[in-house]
Amino acid sequence: MNKYKTLAMNTVVFAIGNIGAKLISFLLTRLYTANLDRAEFNTKDILEMCANFLIPVVSFSITDAIIRYGLDKNYEKRAVFSNAIAVLIAGSAGFIILSPLLLLFTDIRPYAVLLVGYIIVSCFRQISTQFARARGFVKLYAVDGIGCMLTLLVYNLVFMSWLHLGITGFLLAVMLSDLTSGVFVWWIAGHGRYFRRKYIDRELLQVMLRFSMPLIPTALLWIITGFSDRLFLRFMKSAEDGGLYSAASKIPNLISMVSTVFYQAWNMSAIAENDSKERSTFYTTVYDAYQAMLFLAAGFIIAFDIPLSWVLIDTTKDPGYALAYLYTPVLVIAVLMMCLNQFLSSIYTVTKHTQNSFWTSLAAALLNLILNAVLIPKFGINGAISATFFSYVICYLIRIVDTQRLIRFRVEHFKTLVNLALLYLMCTVVQDPLLGEASFSYFGHKLFAAVKLIILLAAIAAFNIKPLLATARKLLRRRSKS
Repeated sequence: MNKYKTLAMNTVVFAIGNIGAKLISFLLTRLYTANLDRAEFNTKDILEMCANFLIPVVSFSITDAIIRYGLDKNYEKRAVFSNAIAVLIAGSAGFIILSPLLLLFTDIRPYAVLLVGYIIVSCFRQISTQFARARGFVKLYAVDGIGCMLTLLVYNLVFMSWLHLGITGFLLAVMLSDLTSGVFVWWIAGHGRYFRRKYIDRELLQVMLRFSMPLIPTALLWIITGFSDRLFLRFMKSAEDGGLYSAASKIPNLISMVSTVFYQAWNMSAIAENDSKERSTFYTTVYDAYQAMLFLAAGFIIAFDIPLSWVLIDTTKDPGYALAYLYTPVLVIAVLMMCLNQFLSSIYTVTKHTQNSFWTSLAAALLNLILNAVLIPKFGINGAISATFFSYVICYLIRIVDTQRLIRFRVEHFKTLVNLALLYLMCTVVQDPLLGEASFSYFGHKLFAAVKLIILLAAIAAFNIKPLLATARKLLRRRSKS
C-alpha cells in the first residue's frame, strides 16, 4: 500500500474514533458548566493541569518511545513494551513515595489521594493504547477513543449529576474511565504475552530513555504554556476569570481535534517513510494539505463561535459563562499555531532530535510566563489570550527555521500570513457584544456581520482549496494505479 493511501486510511480510522470521542467531550463541557460554578471549574482545571504536568514525569514520557521504537522494525516489540511497563512500575512507586508533597498545595489537598490514582491509571492507559497503535491496532485504538469517552460520560452523569459529588465526582469519573479503557485495550490486543521480566532489554531501555527523557521537560513546558494563564488569572484577577477563560478554551479544542486525528496517522507514516528518497516531497505535500485543513477548520469554528457557545456552555448555574464566546476566536488561532508546532515536532521525533523539541518549547514557555505577568494585570483575560498566542507564534517561527536543517520541505510563508490575517478579521467581526444577544434584537446588525463572515470564510476556502484538491487527486491517482 502506498504512503498516501496508508496515511489517508489511518486518518479516516482515527477520525472515526476521535470525532465521536470529542463530540462526547463537548457534551461534558455542558455537564461541567451545569454542575460547577466558575470558581469550581477553575479548580477542576488546576487539578487537570497538575495531572497533565505529572503524567510525563511519572511515566518518563515513555509512551513517545513506544511509538518511535515500537514501529521500528529493528527493535523487538515485546522488549519495547516490557521496558515501558518496567518504567511505569518504577515511576509509580517513586510517585507514591513522594505524593505527600501534594498536600502542600491548598487547592490540591482535598483531592490528593484521588489525584494520585488518576495520574497512575492515566499513565497505564497511555502505555496500553500507544502500544496498540505500535502493533497496528489502529481500529481498536479508534474504538477505544469513543468507548473511553462514553464511559467518562456515564461515570460523570453518575458521580456529578446524580450523586452531586462535584470535583470529587469528576476525578472518580476520569480515573475509572481510564482504568476501563486501559484494561479493555490490554485484553483485546493481548498485550499480556508481550510483557515478561525476561523480555526487558537493558540496552534498549537506555536507548528509549535517552529518547524520551528530553520529552519530559518538553511536555511540562507545553503544559506551562497552555495552562499557566489560568493560574495567573486565578491569582492576579479572580477564580471566576480563570473559570471563564477555561470555558472559552473548550471550543478551540475543536481545531485541536482536527489536528489530533491527522497527527496520530501522520506520526506513524513519518516514521515509516523516514528513509524514503521522496521524503521531502512527501512532507511538502502533507504539510500544505494539513495547513489548509487547519485554516479552513478554524474559519468555520470562528464563524459559528456564538451558536457553538450557546449549545456547549450551560449558563444556568453561573450566567457569567455567557461571555465566553468573546474570548474564543483568538484562542482558536492560538490553538491553530499550536497544531502547526505539533507537526514540526514530528520531525524531531522522526529524526531523534528530541532535545530540539525541548529548547524550542522552553522559549515558548518562558515568553508565555513573562507575557502573562505583564499583560494579565492590565488586560485580564485578553492579556492571557495574547500571551498564549504570541508564545505559540514564536515557537513556530523558531521551529520552522530549525526543522529545515533536519528535513527540507517547502513552506509557503505568504499563504500562512494571509490566512492568519483573514482569521483575525473574522475575530473582529465575532467579538461584538451585540451579537451575543439570543434574540431578534439588532437583526440588521447581526445580518451584516453574518454577510462579512461568509465573505471572509469564502476567501479562506478559495485560498486553501488548491492543496487539498491536489492531495486528493494524488491519492485517487495512486489508488487507481494500485
